[in-house]
Amino acid sequence: MSSKKTYIDLFSGAGGFSKGFEDAGFQNFFSIDIEPNFCKTYRLNFPNHTLIQKNITELSENDIVNLTNNKAVDVVVGGPPCQGFSMAGNIGRTFAEDSRNQLFKEFVRIVAITQPNYFIMENVARLYTHNNGKTRIEIENHFKNIGYNVISKVLNFADYGVPQTRKRVIFIGKKRAENIFFPEKLFQKHKSIETEINNYPILKSGERSEIPNHVAMNHSEQMLKKMSFIPDGGNRQAIPDELRPQTGDVRKYIRYKSDLPSVCITGDMRKIFHYSQNRALTVRELAKIQTFPDSFIFKGSSISQQQQVGNAVPPLMAEILAKNILKMMEYDS
Repeated sequence: MSSKKTYIDLFSGAGGFSKGFEDAGFQNFFSIDIEPNFCKTYRLNFPNHTLIQKNITELSENDIVNLTNNKAVDVVVGGPPCQGFSMAGNIGRTFAEDSRNQLFKEFVRIVAITQPNYFIMENVARLYTHNNGKTRIEIENHFKNIGYNVISKVLNFADYGVPQTRKRVIFIGKKRAENIFFPEKLFQKHKSIETEINNYPILKSGERSEIPNHVAMNHSEQMLKKMSFIPDGGNRQAIPDELRPQTGDVRKYIRYKSDLPSVCITGDMRKIFHYSQNRALTVRELAKIQTFPDSFIFKGSSISQQQQVGNAVPPLMAEILAKNILKMMEYDS
């Protein structure tokens, strides 16, 4: 290892956190994920990293000692999947007792083993207020019990230059109580989706381009007809009654509004349509909205690629968080 600051990326997915930390000058000890297609993408884009493809519960303390060569770890990052919101608190069960949140406890376990100076944990915004804030306090207490001071905050990534309205709770932990802070907002005016993706070649339904991952979904004639009625920024109300879907998610059958940031990118954006073209966005366009460079290639099926993009921490936001850690390190030195 060089004198570069080091990090471990848990639940690394395609590598959004890793990309941001690399761009900020950190060096990767190892990353871990279980999804085969996500791992294919990670390996392609980070050929020099050590990627462990296995269930994190099977990563032993001995494995970790070997992977880090028993050297000090500066930062552990990751966004453990947490599904147990509806149950936790409703039947007297705490967040961590819900088996679906086992992966959160794995994050805590690995922080306890590696004893990094800092950690960053990212998750969905509603975790912050869930169960009247008790869930957030419970999470923070798990880290306090292993010797970390923690602050948490919901950030809208659009305030930091990501061209989408993406609100996430960020937990920052460190061993010393003083000098824990969040990055300052960088943008009063948010970037629009049009400024980010307007340069890509125009595609019709089912068309491909020379640009990797810029492949248009093949929509049915019926779907193309429905979307043709929806204007820039419009929704299903613009579709004639006889064609309009009467049920389903109100966040579907809409068009992106060209002069605003994108809606939050998730793992399935097939029924949200380009502001001016009659199709859903390509994986390349979704990745650009998530701030991945065009050189970052996604592998696997098209739906797997969408999931990889939607699940990722935008690399730009990861880089800003990484630089924020470097600033905290300066204060501590």
